[in-house]
Amino acid sequence: MQSFTLSRRSGAIDQRPSKFGRAMTFAVPLAVATLAASAAYAGADTTFTPALTKFTDFLEGSGGKIITVLSLAGGLIGLASGRFSLGQVAVPVGVGIGVGTGVPIVTSVVTAVI
Repeated sequence: MQSFTLSRRSGAIDQRPSKFGRAMTFAVPLAVATLAASAAYAGADTTFTPALTKFTDFLEGSGGKIITVLSLAGGLIGLASGRFSLGQVAVPVGVGIGVGTGVPIVTSVVTAVI
């Protein structure tokens, strides 16, 4: 197999951009980004408020109780089948605690004023 090597152009050796060119490489995008940026206010957007309210009400109300009871039933079925493990007791307890206290904690963290 033969290879073909191209010779370098005489003017292309050691061509580096000038200091001005390198400075403009960073300055132009920075100026565009600065001029195009607008103020962002955390928590001012209410796009997902209806969905958040519905989901929070579901988990704090009957939905959270149903999830906890189903998790407890799964743990009891596992215990009744004869194979005992700590996870069958700990998971329903963790789910109940998570549903009961997790939603207010997450909601307060998300809506915190910093």
